[in-house]
Amino acid sequence: MKEADFQNLLQGIREAGAHLREKNHPVARIDRIAPDSVIAVRAKLQLSQKAFSHAFGISTATLRNWEQGRRQPTGAARVLLRVAAKHPKAVLEAVA
Repeated sequence: MKEADFQNLLQGIREAGAHLREKNHPVARIDRIAPDSVIAVRAKLQLSQKAFSHAFGISTATLRNWEQGRRQPTGAARVLLRVAAKHPKAVLEAVA
């Protein structure tokens, strides 16, 4: 490794350490959706696993993994599930 690259890396580590030592640094929030919630959203929309996965553009295997707690929806999928839980008719219209 070049000396300049090493020094840049070392500086980044020092800055990260300083940030962690600050008393008011924000704490990361873990945001999870319970498997039962995914099942409840699908039930509220009255869709089979196959129809739900097709409408939302995900594989049926991914949906099963969410519903069985092996995986967690992330990013846009998590947001869409939340919207679907609160406004199922709007989501059905949007994905139809």
